[in-house]
Amino acid sequence: MTVSSFQAACQRGDFLITAEVCPPKGTNPAAMLRQAAHLRGRVHAVNVTDGSRAVLRMSSWAAAYLLQQHGLEPICQLACRDRNRIALQADLMGIATLGIRNLLALTGDPVKAGDHPHARPVFDLESVRLLHLIQQLNQGMDSEHRPLPDGASQFFTGAALDPQSPSWSGLQQRFEKKLKAGAQFFQTQLITDFDRLEKFMTQVAAGCERPILAGIFLLKSAKNAAFINRAVPGASIPEHLIDRLAAATDPLDEGITIAAEHIQQARSLCQGIHLMAVRREDLIPKILDRAGIAPLSEASPN
Repeated sequence: MTVSSFQAACQRGDFLITAEVCPPKGTNPAAMLRQAAHLRGRVHAVNVTDGSRAVLRMSSWAAAYLLQQHGLEPICQLACRDRNRIALQADLMGIATLGIRNLLALTGDPVKAGDHPHARPVFDLESVRLLHLIQQLNQGMDSEHRPLPDGASQFFTGAALDPQSPSWSGLQQRFEKKLKAGAQFFQTQLITDFDRLEKFMTQVAAGCERPILAGIFLLKSAKNAAFINRAVPGASIPEHLIDRLAAATDPLDEGITIAAEHIQQARSLCQGIHLMAVRREDLIPKILDRAGIAPLSEASPN
């Protein structure tokens, strides 16, 4: 069985670092590749978003393949919003054939959040059922339990979770369902409440034996933080952080400091971090340096 380098790092128990990039809004990938190049040697894998916030961009699997061709390990996000189960399976077969092994199974943001509000959402499946489907493909079966005569997939599949969800019982139930459906790692939504993350890690995730990566966001300014609160489903930037950014002489540098502080807090609670610095991926090495995270080549095996 083929094991991705990200999967190997998970299995070794390394402190995991992933970062997110958006595919281009068009056909020229140059800007994406230029930003992603800054991540080489600093992250174990690069997440490629799939229509995040229901905004039209290049397909995640095409962008993931381009990153892979440029020496970066991709995690291909796949959302249910825009595809029925036939299209999902067709894309998954294509993704597997391109040699992409890491997936993040998502339900997808609602269409009304994006730039095509009159598009018709599909949602034939949601993330738990997508995880089940991927597990079946890995076993050489399609969603109707028919064998795949031309070969099974070998995906290493993760799922998203939100430890800051207002429904604690709902959070527990979704986490347990995703574990049972085959999730091998978890990346969280943006975390700002680390007491809540600690409660989740000790009361829900303890003993799950799956790496959990805390979502860390680069806040560029008070205006940027307010936009995230308004436009990103489920996001909640507290007022004290917005006030801190508003009072800073250099808001971007203050945002880097805040992200570094959050990394340090997450490092004592879970096995990794997932960094989101939209259109400023070039600053991720600076954030990691400020947090005391060495380049991967200098890091200890554990």
